[in-house]
Amino acid sequence: MSDVENWPIKELVEGKHYYLEDGLMVLTEHFHLVRGNCCGNACRHCPYNHENVK
Repeated sequence: MSDVENWPIKELVEGKHYYLEDGLMVLTEHFHLVRGNCCGNACRHCPYNHENVK
């Protein structure tokens, strides 16, 4: 199975998984908690203290 098939979120819901700000998608803390780890992109709502940001 690919990573996409294993992904727990099948459809992103605005207001729950993300919101739009100045035309950009901002991912919510809920999205990151479902994701399960820090992606390393210094996301605004990272609940993992940006542990993978270099």
